[in-house]
Amino acid sequence: MWRFDGLRVEWPTVVMLGLCYGTWLAATWSMGGGFGWVWLPVAAFSITLHSSLQHEANHGHPTRTEAVNTALVFPALGLFMPYGRFRALHRAHHATDALTDPVMDTESFFVTPEQWAGAPRPLRWLLKAQNTLVGRVTLGPAVALSRFYRGEWRELRAGTPGVARAWLAHVPAVAVVLVWTYWVCGLSMLAYGLATYAGYGVLMVRTFAEHRPHTDPDKRSVVIEGRGPFAWLFLNNNLHAVHHRHPGAPWYVLPRLYARARAGILARNGGYRFDGYGALWRLYAFRMKEPVSHPLLVDRYG
Repeated sequence: MWRFDGLRVEWPTVVMLGLCYGTWLAATWSMGGGFGWVWLPVAAFSITLHSSLQHEANHGHPTRTEAVNTALVFPALGLFMPYGRFRALHRAHHATDALTDPVMDTESFFVTPEQWAGAPRPLRWLLKAQNTLVGRVTLGPAVALSRFYRGEWRELRAGTPGVARAWLAHVPAVAVVLVWTYWVCGLSMLAYGLATYAGYGVLMVRTFAEHRPHTDPDKRSVVIEGRGPFAWLFLNNNLHAVHHRHPGAPWYVLPRLYARARAGILARNGGYRFDGYGALWRLYAFRMKEPVSHPLLVDRYG
């Protein structure tokens, strides 16, 4: 941690921001230069990394000034979600002690037993398919965004404070991205849309196992111990139990916090851990990790 002009600045995060934007600029420029399929995965990974950096900004990094942090992640590389709404919903996620509850937790992938009982057969198939890891990566972004947009429409109609303002602020954030990708780089909307969707798909690998239903709130958050490329891309959020225990800790401190108290953290979270993301793929690539209907809610339909 360093200070610059009276501000606390966490330079590892600033460096990561520069790397993210530099990679994204190079990838989108190269895609427009006729190397789309070669550079599309690079653009997708940079979009995933940008989402991780937005998560850091949401938790007060790399400065103590929220306006500065918001400005640093202002461009909507991922297009589909306003940062202001992500910020509000993610803070609500951290504020609840009912993680995974589809009513109380804004980031739950479960549905209530009533919703499951009333779902038509095609929707049930879709929800079950996206409860496998392959399904979550390929179908999960569409499912999650459709649920998000339905919820946002309800909030807008209800006049919930801050929602309309967040969407209005999203317009210039998207415009900056589209001016660069479409007008400067010459990318088609389809090409960049595919890169964005793929970036969200990679992000779904992180969210797939972050939380599990459990009667003990301390045992709901995962530890994935691998230090491979996914851990870097997700800014160590694979150590999710550590993040929920220390939500204000920057990404580069989480491994040290975990190493110091590994036994205690695993005892506290009930041993909910995986050796790495490879273990997740081996176990759940084509197999559901949990049912779609939240298993701990009272099922009035038997």
